[in-house]
Amino acid sequence: MAPTVLRDQAASGAIESLRAQLYQADTLEGVRKIEAFAAIAYWGSWRNLDVLFPRNQLPRVPAHWRRFSARASPLTGTPRLAADPVNAILNYLYAILEAEARLAAATLGLDPGLGVLHADTIARDNLACDLMEPIRPLVDAYLLKWLASEPLRREWFFETRSGNCRLVDSFAERLGQTASTWARAVAPVAERVAQMMWADRPRREVRRTIPTPLTQRHRRAAQGADLAPFPAPPDPPRVCRLCGASLTRGTHCTACAVTASTATLIVAAKRGRVISQSSESQAKRTATRLKNAQAERAWQPSSLPAWLTKVFFDREVAPRLESLTNRAVRTAIDVSEVYAIRIRHGHVRPHRRHWLVLAQLAGATPPGS
Repeated sequence: MAPTVLRDQAASGAIESLRAQLYQADTLEGVRKIEAFAAIAYWGSWRNLDVLFPRNQLPRVPAHWRRFSARASPLTGTPRLAADPVNAILNYLYAILEAEARLAAATLGLDPGLGVLHADTIARDNLACDLMEPIRPLVDAYLLKWLASEPLRREWFFETRSGNCRLVDSFAERLGQTASTWARAVAPVAERVAQMMWADRPRREVRRTIPTPLTQRHRRAAQGADLAPFPAPPDPPRVCRLCGASLTRGTHCTACAVTASTATLIVAAKRGRVISQSSESQAKRTATRLKNAQAERAWQPSSLPAWLTKVFFDREVAPRLESLTNRAVRTAIDVSEVYAIRIRHGHVRPHRRHWLVLAQLAGATPPGS
């Protein structure tokens, strides 16, 4: 995810190097240290991630909410008690995932508190934390895609007196709709762990097949069906990028669409004027004028049929050009898009060297034929 989504090649290289060291680790403590260093590199690639809010809501958004600075909260030094919206969302989604991992472990008869990779800690379901680790990248990818495509609304969050950023109930309910996705994603992981644990028991105590109540893998295999893919999480809510109103499609509500379009056109016009006056654009225009001047000098009027007069062109050829496409006219006589549009609509009569090609393109035939 670091190289593809976050585009941090340095973090990706560090994580790959640490991954290679896992094969040399001979204790769980060594594995945990490598994982800790990889986490530092990974969350470092999130640093300075911009968080979008609707433009009209920015005056009410604290400055530290607009950028992801660190996974650890300044209130606790750990991810607990998030101080910004991104960490608050992550904490809530991880809590949903942990709950689904806990239920999966209990369904399979495993003790959720018996940790393997996570050190045994009082008042924590350590095995559930182990099971959720392979699914955490899916949660992160879901949130990163959300932040890249849609802004967050100021009304979805509130800040306590201590600086803890919390989610309002309606927004938390919206995030809760992802629970089924994480449940289906963690199910095969939990069943695989159960199978590995059973494999270490004495042969006389091991069942021939370990039940798969979460994925129904055995039943599907007996019926010749493939394992059903887990559903994609619901799409993030669309909001207007200017005022924050809820949307069903698009990027701006009806009230803000005109304002946004006008602002976009103004920016595009200013950029176009700057580009058109650049030395590169002026050089291109000069080269085009020289090419056209050379073509006009090299053209011989005798190459034009006697029947293709100005009157014939205006009466028979020009009206038919409007039914053609801009691309067809532009390609046929090698002119710009704007000049092709002016020719098609009769705003300009092209040079006589183009008349025969345009007449053939429009299907105009000589008089009397």
